[in-house]
Amino acid sequence: MVKRVVVTGASSGIGEATARRFAARGWEVVGVARRADRLAALADGTGIRTIAADLTRQSDVERVRDELAALGPLHGLVNNAGGAFGLASVEASDIEDWRAMFEINVLGTKRMISALLPLLRDGARDEGVADIMTVTSIAGHVAYEGGGGYNAAKFAEHAMVAVLRLELAGEPIRVLEIAPGMVKTDEFALTRFKGDRARADAVYENVVAPLVADDVAEAIVHTMELPAHVNLDLITIKPVAQAAPHKVIRGELTPRD
Repeated sequence: MVKRVVVTGASSGIGEATARRFAARGWEVVGVARRADRLAALADGTGIRTIAADLTRQSDVERVRDELAALGPLHGLVNNAGGAFGLASVEASDIEDWRAMFEINVLGTKRMISALLPLLRDGARDEGVADIMTVTSIAGHVAYEGGGGYNAAKFAEHAMVAVLRLELAGEPIRVLEIAPGMVKTDEFALTRFKGDRARADAVYENVVAPLVADDVAEAIVHTMELPAHVNLDLITIKPVAQAAPHKVIRGELTPRD
């Protein structure tokens, strides 16, 4: 039987790359995102099924669940939908930015897990294993100045995943987390800086080889295709030029004399 996987945030960046890579590997893929036009482009020529939905709305999540239930067992869920808004201090940052980050990074992920676990259990009965992969961030493990709301949301998402792993112990369901560092995509930094292209471009300026979305996608698919008894609890993935969120080398990397 062909395995079925759902990828959230599939309209761009890591989510889109992951959906495409799963499809290329022969999985049946369902891509979920808010933007129907971007999903249509994803579906074109790939065979990827798409569902337009806002995961901050419970009614949309329930509709996604019902559409998926009609397809049969589910073997994988990739919780990728998320985002960062703003880079202001804890004191000065906008509370609405914090609220938006918690809604999508934390509550959206929780909604999808709760809604789809019964289908994932069906997939585990079907194939002997099912996977819940959550894309967090190194921001969920190391705090940095200006990261307040995003750090808090991603730390919470990381904690939720760790609790879930304990709660599902004894079931053949792998709870996986991948925490990317600097990934150069078309939208992440632009969204964070609310459309300020100059500030977004400055993030990657003179970084010779930041990660790209497909690097993370490859790691996700590899992890979920490992033998059923292998669980990579946490994968931290950064470009070689990034030692920590606050330490990025700009310019060529060269061996010391």
